[in-house]
Amino acid sequence: MARPSGPGDHFLLLVVFLAGVGTLGIEMVMPRLLAPFFGTSQPIWAVVIGMTLAYLAAGYWLGGRMADRRPDERLLYWLIAWSGLACAVIPLVARPILQIAQISLRSVAAGGFLGALAVVLLLFAAPVTLMATVGPFAVRLHLRQVEAGVAAAGRTSGMISALSTLGSILGTFLTVLVLIPQIGSSATLFLFAGFLVSLALVGLRDWRAAAMLLAVAALFATHLAVAGVVKSADCRGCRLLAESESDYNYIQVADQEVRYAGGTVDPRRVLILNEGQAIHSIYRLKYRQTGNPLDLLTDGGPWDYFAVAPYVYAGVQPDDVTSLALLGSAAGSIPKQFIALYGPDTVIDAVEIDAAISEAGRRYFDMEDLDPAYPNYTTYAQDARYWLATTSRTYDVIGMDAYHQPYIPFHLTTVEFFREVRAKLNPRGVAVVNAGRPASGDDRLVNALASTMLAVFPEVYVIDTRLSNAILVGVSEPAGDGAANFRANFEQVGQLIEHETRYQALWLVMRWALEEGRFGPVRAFSPDQARYRPFTDDLAPVEPLIDGLILSEAARR
Repeated sequence: MARPSGPGDHFLLLVVFLAGVGTLGIEMVMPRLLAPFFGTSQPIWAVVIGMTLAYLAAGYWLGGRMADRRPDERLLYWLIAWSGLACAVIPLVARPILQIAQISLRSVAAGGFLGALAVVLLLFAAPVTLMATVGPFAVRLHLRQVEAGVAAAGRTSGMISALSTLGSILGTFLTVLVLIPQIGSSATLFLFAGFLVSLALVGLRDWRAAAMLLAVAALFATHLAVAGVVKSADCRGCRLLAESESDYNYIQVADQEVRYAGGTVDPRRVLILNEGQAIHSIYRLKYRQTGNPLDLLTDGGPWDYFAVAPYVYAGVQPDDVTSLALLGSAAGSIPKQFIALYGPDTVIDAVEIDAAISEAGRRYFDMEDLDPAYPNYTTYAQDARYWLATTSRTYDVIGMDAYHQPYIPFHLTTVEFFREVRAKLNPRGVAVVNAGRPASGDDRLVNALASTMLAVFPEVYVIDTRLSNAILVGVSEPAGDGAANFRANFEQVGQLIEHETRYQALWLVMRWALEEGRFGPVRAFSPDQARYRPFTDDLAPVEPLIDGLILSEAARR
């Protein structure tokens, strides 16, 4: 029979709960610290989770052995104190390592990239491992205080595990929903460091623990003194304008100067996310003065081609294109082009899961969705597939640019997803997908997506950009010879330019698609070209496919 617990026993149980808060709080900061440099793809998450489990396993083993050898409550508190101090070191030590990672990424030095990732993960080994010792240590201490002894082992172990897990749940939601969005990743780590050392100080009542708390404060002060931006702008010729962390992304807005061969300087504003492997939106600032759609074009970037996709049907006039749903609108580059080409009354429903990105679009990219002059332009902060499944509207164009470089969400690549897309298309509507392709021309991802789309749409067409991307176009009903239709529509738009100069931009992009596609002109994707089994919700091996592309590109260098 257990004897009544004393005040010390109650405090021990409180420590178990609060240690759970701290443990998961620290763990949830780990991917946020890595995101600006390594991204948030599934492989990165797998490494983070796998290493965390390894640290926990080591801590459980170590805590059990230490508790059996020296079942002293003060030792437990010292372990918590040292965990807090180790946590406070991370923001200061991680920055130079992450900067090395940035350089490695720019040169695609795979060894440096993986080495930096390993070192950054090892930074969390000490605090997480030390915190994992709390559970088995607390079980040993609590058993010593009950008369039933080993007969209460199961009940004691269950209670300690439950308290620790409840604390971990609180730590998870507190960190993700409150602390990181409000104060940022580094400040959250310092907060948990001070919290853990203070918790140990209450148990120890030792001046040395108080000195450790002062050390945490000193490290935080040092961090504030030396901290600048998280990293420089991840693009050539760019000057960082703003950076922020949202619930989903590390966001950079930068001003870029592009110099043309004749010496002309073209000022632009660009949106960069996370590890900076791609530019997600471009805004040519010249458009503010001219209002000319030509000044929105990005020299053949993928954004330019969404507006020309409907012309694979015969006899399409610009007035026939009246609505767009864009899944993954970022800072609004594609909607801005649609408005400039097809008029301010164009129905545009843009979906961007990260509301902070949309806010950056309004502040820095002149995004028009809240402007009364564009009453039919709405942005939804929702998951793209969920929004598509719940909307009742249909569209002339449904564009998909929600792909997160270098990886893409698997649920936006499957047969089931494209069936939902086709169901929301108007007659003679088109589904448009921006498919990435490395500079070498390796088309495995393009082929896999086109193969999947061909299982849903009666015809699929490929428009190669002037860069390396491919724009895949699925039609809601058979178009016949889409390539021939596109050329005939190109000639027709050329005649309209005499009366509507705004169509010059449309005509120019169509010419690029016919004559300057990097890997060929507009063409049909035929069933005999399909090399992949269509992706499904049950089996969509997107990540292994992209991993193969990355390794192939690294080997070429």
